[in-house]
Amino acid sequence: MDTRKRPTLREHVLDALRAAIISGELEPGELYSAPWLSERFGVSPTPVREAMLNLVKQGLVTSVPNKGFRVTETSDHDLDSIARIRMLLEPPSVRSIIGEIPDADIPGLRAQADKIVDAAKRGDLVEYVDADQRFHLMLLDYCHNPRLSQIVSDLRAQTRLFGLASLVERGELEKSAQEHHTIIDLIERKQGEDVELFLRRHIGHVRGIWASGNTVENRVESRRKSDRQE
Repeated sequence: MDTRKRPTLREHVLDALRAAIISGELEPGELYSAPWLSERFGVSPTPVREAMLNLVKQGLVTSVPNKGFRVTETSDHDLDSIARIRMLLEPPSVRSIIGEIPDADIPGLRAQADKIVDAAKRGDLVEYVDADQRFHLMLLDYCHNPRLSQIVSDLRAQTRLFGLASLVERGELEKSAQEHHTIIDLIERKQGEDVELFLRRHIGHVRGIWASGNTVENRVESRRKSDRQE
């Protein structure tokens, strides 16, 4: 059963800002003022400043005195390293707790997966990233290992998913969102090996297509353009 407390306004703003950075809505290298961010997210400047200072500690933004906050850029090497660490931690951890998830909790997990799908349908990338984060941390909560959950949460926060916007444009994000229901199906059927393999594929999508929008079609078109230029 999910017994976590309802997030405070400060936590809600923090989650929204983090999700906006991950999805690319707040762009790397760009400078954002607290007043602009407060207007964008419909809250007062105070919780925005508090949240951004938390993100400074996490290395997601840097503070620029008297101006605002600049989103930290993340290299491809960094993203590759993050994906590899997540591969080592998340899939085997979820596999290990399949027997610990009561059947009575499955509807709650499906409800969270529905939130991911709904956000995908609406093209709301900030909500999509936030709902996705909550879903995966709900699964890890069954490990009863707060350190593991925190490490994975930090790694996910450092991930960048700039390809999500292109998936929305092509109408493919909803299909990707449905993968979360597949994860629950495998858990419900107690298919440990299969859920581990599927999660590895899922994380691979995050680093590949979801991170850059680099589908096979895009790569082919890129080669064609290169050939024409030559």
